[in-house]
Amino acid sequence: MCASKPTPSCARRIGERVSRAIVLVDHGSRRPEANAQLESLAELLRAREPETLVLTAHLELAAPSIADALAACARAQAEEVVLLPWFLAAGRHTSDDIPRLVAEARALHPQLRVRIGAPLGLDDKLVELALQRVADARR
Repeated sequence: MCASKPTPSCARRIGERVSRAIVLVDHGSRRPEANAQLESLAELLRAREPETLVLTAHLELAAPSIADALAACARAQAEEVVLLPWFLAAGRHTSDDIPRLVAEARALHPQLRVRIGAPLGLDDKLVELALQRVADARR
């Protein structure tokens, strides 16, 4: 929610010039508590990357949009933006929709250098987490 309604921790960053930004993008939900999880992740990243502007965006169903977040990056004069799709697999959203929406936003802010990261994908850390969730369910 940082791009449209700044929280105290990111409000000070949006008004400042930053060299790097991260935009976390998930699908978006009609349930505010689901969308709030992405903002909680952003808070954790902000604590680890205090010099980086960390924003959230939702592909659909909720604000802020990718366009909103990239506009905030442009206002902060970010030199490098990494857009991180918070998706498990490469699918239509990560392969088609996100690149299209980034291209549309970049047309309005051609000075932005935006790199799109890979979705979470298969990773040993996710396997460990899956096994932990299975163990939790068995209890």
